[in-house]
Amino acid sequence: MRSRLLPLLIVLLAGVLLALGVPLAVSQAGSEQERVVVDRIDDTARFASLAQYAVDAGHGRDFGATGDPLDILRQELDRYHEVYGISAGVFHRDGEPLAAAPAGWEVPGGVLGGEFAEALAGRRSHQPAQVWPWETDARLLVASPVIRDGDVIAVVVLDSPTGPLRSRILSGWLPIAAGEAAAMLIAVFAAFRLTGWVLRPVRVLDKATHEIATGRLTARVAPAGGPPELRRLAASFNEMADHVEALLERQRSFVADASHQLRNPLSALLLRIDLLGLELPEGNAEFASVRGEGKRLARMLDDLLDLALAEHSRASLRITDVAALVAERVAAWRPVADQRGVRLRQAGSAAVTGWADPVGLAGALDAVIDNAVKFTPVGGEVSVTVTPRGDVVTVETADDGPGLDDEELARLGDRFWRSGRHQNVSGSGLGLSIVGALLAAGGARVAYTHNTPRGLLVTVTLPREEPADHPPS
Repeated sequence: MRSRLLPLLIVLLAGVLLALGVPLAVSQAGSEQERVVVDRIDDTARFASLAQYAVDAGHGRDFGATGDPLDILRQELDRYHEVYGISAGVFHRDGEPLAAAPAGWEVPGGVLGGEFAEALAGRRSHQPAQVWPWETDARLLVASPVIRDGDVIAVVVLDSPTGPLRSRILSGWLPIAAGEAAAMLIAVFAAFRLTGWVLRPVRVLDKATHEIATGRLTARVAPAGGPPELRRLAASFNEMADHVEALLERQRSFVADASHQLRNPLSALLLRIDLLGLELPEGNAEFASVRGEGKRLARMLDDLLDLALAEHSRASLRITDVAALVAERVAAWRPVADQRGVRLRQAGSAAVTGWADPVGLAGALDAVIDNAVKFTPVGGEVSVTVTPRGDVVTVETADDGPGLDDEELARLGDRFWRSGRHQNVSGSGLGLSIVGALLAAGGARVAYTHNTPRGLLVTVTLPREEPADHPPS
């Protein structure tokens, strides 16, 4: 969730910073250009005064020792161009130069240019187009009218290169950009901390939900920071988990108590059936059917009691010699396999340790091996292989039985479910459910797949080390 929330916050913060920084940069560029334009207007005012003297000299005024005003104007324009690199000139209304520097320079755009036309109307240039740092070929054109007796008699035009102006604008933008970058870093850091603060209860809640989904019903959400709404959600989750655990506990207790209470009268009933059988002729079919159904009911009650105990008991996890435990259970079941004409063998590593509950793992292996031997035909083979695989250890039990199709394989492990093809085989349909309960309590998992070339492959996977998130026993 942070990967989606954090970019959204960063985009919003970046938009706010740009909304503040861009107008500031535009204002700074405008201020720099305005200062240059004001300087140029002052220069045009000075040249306009000299131009008035020059025009008056052309009307017969005698300036005596001061010299020819037109020559003075030309000298000033030349010196100005030489020092500042700015093209400058005074032009008649028709665009003919009165004096210009460099020599032969003409008005950019002629008399139809915007600045020249504005000056002819008696107005000074006051708002030239904004020059930006990337406009390398831009120039700044400023024009002012030369007025005599209320009439515009000439126009002073200055054409300035914009390199220094663009450099100053860019220099002024650097602190703004640095400030924006610093503010953005601070904003990203704040957004990262904010999302962490907001999502911390969500992560804790997700972890607790996963633990409950995998069978750790005692998992709860510890008090954490975050918004009040998420803290209330965590408290509600804990209340819900307490209620669900209590309901499941009552259900398990009921199953265990019912199985235990029914076991005694059922045992008495079976005893009476056996006593009645003594009065019946040997080989009576009805007696054999009633006695078989009674024993099947007794096995189902035993399996229900085992399942309730497996789901209720707390696992005692520790480092366990998985290979030695498998060898022990294989040896215990070998006489049963020999009696049924099935070869039972162990393969794989001879010494592998894993993190498991030895009692629960032994019970799960008993159920898996019993199931494999039960469905393997005479002359078949059941192999139990222990293999270390990185940070886990696997126990694979493969048989040569008829196997299951994909639809049946998906239902394997459901309570009371048995394949329609195996109804003649004794069992309650709870054996592999007990396996799942025993392994889940110990932090392990079980998977069912097709064996090659036929049969069923049951894989039990255990961690080799204590999980970092494992609650203390």
